[in-house]
Amino acid sequence: MIAVQDSKMKTPVNLEALDAPFHIGAVTLRVHDLPALTAFYRDAIGLTLIETGAGVATLGVDGQVLVRLEQGAMRPTSPAGLFHTAILLPSRADLADWIGHAAATRLPLEGASDHLVSEALYLSDPEGNGIEIYRDRPRADWPRRDGAIKMATERLDLEALLAEARAGAYAGMPSGTRVGHIHLRVGDTAEAESFYVGVLGFDLMVRYPGASFMASGGYHHHIAGNVWNSRGAAPRQAGEAGLASFELVARDREDFETMRGRMLAAGGAETADGAAIADPWGNRLVLRAP
Repeated sequence: MIAVQDSKMKTPVNLEALDAPFHIGAVTLRVHDLPALTAFYRDAIGLTLIETGAGVATLGVDGQVLVRLEQGAMRPTSPAGLFHTAILLPSRADLADWIGHAAATRLPLEGASDHLVSEALYLSDPEGNGIEIYRDRPRADWPRRDGAIKMATERLDLEALLAEARAGAYAGMPSGTRVGHIHLRVGDTAEAESFYVGVLGFDLMVRYPGASFMASGGYHHHIAGNVWNSRGAAPRQAGEAGLASFELVARDREDFETMRGRMLAAGGAETADGAAIADPWGNRLVLRAP
């Protein structure tokens, strides 16, 4: 691998998504056109190109890999797989700066929502992999109903958000940006809950019609699964374009060993760094030590 840019100092990160026993790390995508996708995540999304080599590129912030691109998609993606990778920005001002960049570069958006706990913008990369760019409201401000977190999908006022963008050329995603959650296309939400809650030990936070939201440590969701366009989907096949794997990062060694034991007991495989397992649709999780 050739180091391209890793000049930013690693900065302490204080994000709601990371305040949990487990959070999402790097998301690996299997792609058709590596140069085009690398340029998109660098120039359009605003990630820093960290390393590039034969058939792979890594991009992120603060030297932390958020998106890994691997050349080698041999089949189209099936109904199951990635719905979106959700990139979490540290503040609303950062989200305003990003929407200013998107407007200036005429980057097409597919949605903009206020979820009560967060504000989110949606788009897709050139190969159809979904992306969410969002910021969280402080946990103390998350609305609750009967003790449970309340989420909704309401209109986000893009003009008001854009008005908060700071002057000057966009310098890329700011220090502290991380992957906040991953949203999957699954074949059955009850089966998804059985795996992610029953087997791996996540908490069920919210149910929407056709979707389940699961988390660690009281976050609104680290992993979501929906059947909106994938109800009854079969397991994915080897070599499909789209999601290759995503990392589950443990907070400390005790949490790591707990999750490793769960994965191995459920039929997962040992890896050099921990363990890996696939959900019922072939979406692969890789456990990473803190």
